[in-house]
Amino acid sequence: MRAVSDTAASKGTYAFVSLGCPKNLVDTERMLGRLQLDGYQLVQSPDGADLVIVNTCGFIEQARQESFSAIDEALRLKRQGRTRGVIVCGCLAERQKERLLEERPEIDGLVGVFARDEVTRVADRVLGHLQEQRTVFRPAPIRALDDQGRFRVTPRHFAYLKISEGCDRLCTFCAIPRMRGKHVSKPMEQVVREAQQLADDGVRELILVAQDTTYYGIDLYGKPQLVPLLEQLVRIPSIRWIRLMYLYPMYIDDSLIQMIASSDKIVPYLDIPLQHINDVMLRRMARRVTRKETEQLLERLRNGIPDLVLRTTFITGFPGETEEQFQELMEFVERQRFERVGVFTYSLEPDTPAALLPEQLPESIKHERRARLMEVQQRVAFQWNESRLGRQVDVLLDRPVEGERNVFMGRTPWDAPDVDAVVYVTGQRQPLRPGQFVRCEIVGYRDYDLIAVAIGAPG
Repeated sequence: MRAVSDTAASKGTYAFVSLGCPKNLVDTERMLGRLQLDGYQLVQSPDGADLVIVNTCGFIEQARQESFSAIDEALRLKRQGRTRGVIVCGCLAERQKERLLEERPEIDGLVGVFARDEVTRVADRVLGHLQEQRTVFRPAPIRALDDQGRFRVTPRHFAYLKISEGCDRLCTFCAIPRMRGKHVSKPMEQVVREAQQLADDGVRELILVAQDTTYYGIDLYGKPQLVPLLEQLVRIPSIRWIRLMYLYPMYIDDSLIQMIASSDKIVPYLDIPLQHINDVMLRRMARRVTRKETEQLLERLRNGIPDLVLRTTFITGFPGETEEQFQELMEFVERQRFERVGVFTYSLEPDTPAALLPEQLPESIKHERRARLMEVQQRVAFQWNESRLGRQVDVLLDRPVEGERNVFMGRTPWDAPDVDAVVYVTGQRQPLRPGQFVRCEIVGYRDYDLIAVAIGAPG
């Protein structure tokens, strides 16, 4: 989809701020598509736009503060007469609802997660100075929302493909089911149709996302259907990489392992948030897996998928976490040698069971433990980078490095956009451009990032 080119003929201009996870980004792109089709003109800067629209994240306190900052900056522009209206969408709007308007009454419109397709109607009302209804919320759908007709903001060569919405897990620390509702899968034919449309638009890497990817299809077909879905997606000729994110450990079975191992399109990369390894902590988090089951799964994955890279996340400072339990987590991370790890301090989320647990830990302990765990992981990551030296690998080029001649920032199959490392690629005499796959040799590394030289013709 292309932007409206004639600003003078458009209904108005708008700037969009998108925060949070890739699932939220898909919602953003859907709203952008609706606004573009309705005649609104997207501009880069909020300063001077008729509308500023902020799609917020409400997952944890740090994300909420980032959302509040973006909202407050937009409201500052409004007070200064540099924008006419501010619309707030997404998870924070869904979570706080009218309370957000009470605290920030200058907000002109509030759009809940499941009312995203009505953003154009809200924009019309704001610019038409119609204030009779400032909020639009809809109940969680019984069927997954349609994400077709997006105006994509990712580079043309990769896109996120949301295969389901909501979550049936009841992890005690998480408020996502309250914001995103129960798990609902897109019908398989709808997912494949959207994937084909993305491929026709130039996408070469599909990144499958959901709140719980391995649970895909259970509500529609009676059992998880991720493998049958992948069997159809790998048949799309122009898609070269398929990447799997947000896999819950419980439903990773041998058929999925075999599917990944046997496919030349599904990259050997899995994102499996584990959160902790101590059995007491796992029970308090209601993760429904044990340490033994987790270790058995990791062994099956490593043995079954050649050259596999694992990404995971952990929480430090969960209520009641002892120093001994944290030490168990550190030893586990050092022994398992995960190639990619994210660590979050526990965020006390109102209206979650964990908020009521005793033995809430001080922020200083949460952050100190996070720093110690990251030190362990840094050693593992740097040693892994060193083991890559001299290896050849395909790299997908994302964008040129500003100020450098024929130097690009790209990603290996082992790296998801924004959350993982990058590769700096020099083409020597070969002209390079974004969206190309280039065979490269790894010649160095700088902290978490690799340095490579193109040795094959771009494709």
